[in-house]
Amino acid sequence: MKIVITNIGTIVSGDWRNPLIDGDSIAIADGRFTSVGSVSAEEIEACDLLIDANGATACPGLIDSHVHNSFGDYTPKQQAVGFLQSYLHGGTTTCISASEVHVAGRPKDREGVKALAVAAYKCFENYRPGGMRVHGGSVILEPTLQPEDFAELRKEGLWLAKAGFGSVNTPYDYVPLVRAAREAGFIVNVHTGGASISLGNSIHGEHLLAMKPDVAFHVNGGPIAMPDEDFKRVIEESSIALQICQAGNIRTSLLCVNLAVEHNAFDRVLIATDTPTGTGMMPLGMIKTVTEMATLTDYPAEWMIAAATGNNAQVYRLETGFLKPGKIADLLLVDAPMGGTQKNCLAAIKHGDVWSLAGCITEGVPRFIGRSRNTPPPLRTPKVVRSRVVQDFSTAQQFS
Repeated sequence: MKIVITNIGTIVSGDWRNPLIDGDSIAIADGRFTSVGSVSAEEIEACDLLIDANGATACPGLIDSHVHNSFGDYTPKQQAVGFLQSYLHGGTTTCISASEVHVAGRPKDREGVKALAVAAYKCFENYRPGGMRVHGGSVILEPTLQPEDFAELRKEGLWLAKAGFGSVNTPYDYVPLVRAAREAGFIVNVHTGGASISLGNSIHGEHLLAMKPDVAFHVNGGPIAMPDEDFKRVIEESSIALQICQAGNIRTSLLCVNLAVEHNAFDRVLIATDTPTGTGMMPLGMIKTVTEMATLTDYPAEWMIAAATGNNAQVYRLETGFLKPGKIADLLLVDAPMGGTQKNCLAAIKHGDVWSLAGCITEGVPRFIGRSRNTPPPLRTPKVVRSRVVQDFSTAQQFS
């Protein structure tokens, strides 16, 4: 499918160092961006779908790098069914599994641990809820695993691992497991802060520095944060990515963001949700955290959008997260909410308003154009002005 979007008010790139792109149009073909900023008359004439953004803002689809899915669109811990499709209507176009730790009767033996990860990975190879991409199958680092197991799992395509819920005596027991997983090519995430639902040991700065994972999950707490003094050490003494979550401590989220900027480490700041958990199922969790971090700091809203898109993509080696030719075409059309005081999306975010989602495209396929079912109505409503596709992309029927 070839898509052209015109009359865009602002284009947010997903790259915090160069966050805004000049121009007012975007072209997509075969699931990837072909032009960003300006589009030729030939591309407009050849497109299958022409969308008038009506002055709305375009930005990359949000990447939630901490989601508690299990199999399919269901998580047993909160008995949540259909939550991933609902998250899509909150702007999340990619989810990364925080491991399938909530599966009832989760195995801890060597073969069971591997089987659970492989099954979850392959499940989401074949299933895209609402059009969302889910990276499942994050292997839980249990002490029963051996170095050769990681090579075996990599051959099956798995690339994510999680420390923090294994049956270890102390967090230091994760050090050889994290090393073995990383040497095999895994991206390793680690639970950070106080214990959550398990009776596992709290993981603080000294443990992170010993483990050397790729990402400190919910570094602001999930939900209990590590000591304040640990943040500076982790930022200064490591290259660990710093994931802040909606389900954590908002004060330490701000502490982390400010320290990262001071140390020229904002590339390492990732926004995620850590849901569904006891905090709840939160379709607007990503939007809410982006807004909080922008309105409660002195930094631009487009930086926080980058922390929820391009920064995640860079750390997790994804082909999405940026509005850039050649990248996978995951795109949102967003705007200030109707009834608010601000006149565009970025101003609304800085003001502290929940922004409106007025269109969503994943891998070059429109999922809806006009309005999300989960956000307030936008000031400006994008419209399909020409279509050679036999499909209605509007969501008007949801509000009748």
